[in-house]
Amino acid sequence: MSAAIAQEHATLTDKLASDYDAASAKRLGELQRTSIAIKEYDKALSASQELQSLLASKDQELRELAEEDITPTEQQIAQATQTLKHSLIPIHPFAHLPCLIEIRPGAGGDEAALFAGDLVRMYEAYCARNGLRASLLKYETADGMTAGVGAGGSHVQEAILEVDSPGAYGVLRCEAGVHRVQRVPATESKGRTHTSAASVLVLPSIPAEGGAGGVDLQGEESFNDPKSDYYVDPRDVKTDVMRASGAGGQHVNRTESAVRLTHFPTNSVVMVQETRSQTQNREKAWRILRARIAQMRREEREEEMIRLRRGAGAGKVGRENKVRTYNWGQQRVSDHRSGLDSRHLDDVMEGGDALEGVMESVRAWMSEQEVLGLVAEEEQKAGSKK
Repeated sequence: MSAAIAQEHATLTDKLASDYDAASAKRLGELQRTSIAIKEYDKALSASQELQSLLASKDQELRELAEEDITPTEQQIAQATQTLKHSLIPIHPFAHLPCLIEIRPGAGGDEAALFAGDLVRMYEAYCARNGLRASLLKYETADGMTAGVGAGGSHVQEAILEVDSPGAYGVLRCEAGVHRVQRVPATESKGRTHTSAASVLVLPSIPAEGGAGGVDLQGEESFNDPKSDYYVDPRDVKTDVMRASGAGGQHVNRTESAVRLTHFPTNSVVMVQETRSQTQNREKAWRILRARIAQMRREEREEEMIRLRRGAGAGKVGRENKVRTYNWGQQRVSDHRSGLDSRHLDDVMEGGDALEGVMESVRAWMSEQEVLGLVAEEEQKAGSKK
């Protein structure tokens, strides 16, 4: 396999030197990290083989030198093997896109709604620390919609955070799932610990205008292309406009600024009334709807692969999976996928380095699951040929 990849990389490099082709350039980029990993692996393996031959030398001094170097070289081989293995995993097709983070309270009543607000602020802080552009598309509290303001301490019923920096989906998709909190609510008079939950859904997002925000959109990502995952036929969508409700100022009951989209084939409903402008609310609603539909279509295509990965011990990560527990009493955050425990709860909730450490452990876990999936797929292909 490594020889074939190296050969393809060399062929594409020579081809692009004389005649630029977009498809070839994209494929070369995909092969670049694997090609580098192969070279590093071959280099470490060659060094190990040379040391093994020196260990059999009659020269005692050479043998001693080889014995000193053999352990570090074996460590280099192990590291190069891991790097090569991960480089063979296909990059997620939406990894370079911005994303939407949808947060909703689950079981736990008022405490779950408060925790959902905590998660909104955690992700806002994480984005601010890491230079990711983030803004609230929707922030609905128990008292109604809150228009044009940042997240406060209210009971959140639904929040949608748009992270419109390129590559945001690749960074944040590890956060999808059910997040559980264990703590004593402020209203608990007897000091008993309650368990509540909130769901987090991370969706790849297309900018309002193709190519905006520094994102290079391919044909399959254009919402104007009927073949695209993001294409939604306007004839399949019912648009309703109405007066906004809840908090938001005097305009709430005077203008029909709220927009509700209903996609009949999937029964998806999106309601947005964050601004006074019906046009802006309509644009936001369409972005959310396209992101949801694209995610549904991709999940439908992946069902067979998911079945294979489950058979190999790898599972699907979605909003229905319990992925992480935040324990206030123990000041501990436990991720149930990677198995990592962090004792820096405050820093996690502030979007700091501790949160990045937890997320990075999940990304590594996800890579391992991808490897299991690829192995299962190859084994099935090999079995079908017999």
